[in-house]
Amino acid sequence: MHDLPRQLSVRELSELFEGETALARRLAAEEDPLTTAPAVARALPDREKIEALRAHPEIGASTPSARSAAEQGAGGDPAVLDELAALNKAYEEKFGFRFVVFVDGRPKHELLPILRWRIQRTRAEELETGLDELVEIARARWRAR
Repeated sequence: MHDLPRQLSVRELSELFEGETALARRLAAEEDPLTTAPAVARALPDREKIEALRAHPEIGASTPSARSAAEQGAGGDPAVLDELAALNKAYEEKFGFRFVVFVDGRPKHELLPILRWRIQRTRAEELETGLDELVEIARARWRAR
C-alpha cells in the first residue's frame, strides 16, 4: 500500500481519474494532489466538474475500463444489471453527468439502493458527492498500486 504521493504527473492522475481532464491537469500542478483533490475539484467550474464525472465509466457498464471492471467485479444478475442501466440513464438525464460511487468491492445489487437514494437529491448535492466519490476512488487506486 502506498502513502499519498507528494506529486503526480498528468498521465498518472489521468489513470487514477479515468481520463485526462481539467481536474487531472490541475492536480498535476499540486504538491499533494490527492490530498488537495477535494478542494481543487470543488473550485472547478461546473463544466470541468462534469467533464471529470463523465470520464468515469458507468456502474455496471458492459465495457468498463480494465481498472473499473476489476473494482466492480464481473457479471451480475441480469435483473440487477438492467435496473442499474435504467437508473444510470435516469440519473444522467436528471443531472447531466454520470453517477459515480466508490464501489469498494460491493456487489452490484448493493449499489441499487444508493443510486435510488441519490437520484432523489439535488443537482448541487450530487455534483459535490460525485466528485467526493471520484476522489476516494482515485485515492484507493493509488494505495492499491
